[in-house]
Amino acid sequence: MNEYGTGSGAAPVEERLRAALAARAHAVGPADLRPLSPPAAPVRSRRTRARRMVAGAMALAAVAALVFLTLVLSRTHDGHPAPTPPARSPHPRTATPSPAPSPATPSPAPSTPTPRAAHP
Repeated sequence: MNEYGTGSGAAPVEERLRAALAARAHAVGPADLRPLSPPAAPVRSRRTRARRMVAGAMALAAVAALVFLTLVLSRTHDGHPAPTPPARSPHPRTATPSPAPSPATPSPAPSTPTPRAAHP
């Protein structure tokens, strides 16, 4: 016999306990068992919620500051909106040399006065 009583000369108390446990195990059937419950949603701690709320508040504050600074910087010092710069062509202009104008009629000499029209 060993110290746990699993040998042929086991103590009578142990034999009675084993018999009682075996009888109890055989007495339980499928009708006695309850169905499995579905798994519950993971429990979130208060710290996790607080961190998310703080992060959301910080993001909201950053967006508000950006909008405020955009509005403030888009105005001049006297409170009026800054003027919009003129539109530019999306294509750069290439300078094309124009031909030199050819005189169709000779221009009068600078010393010759030009005739004036008579006033009625």
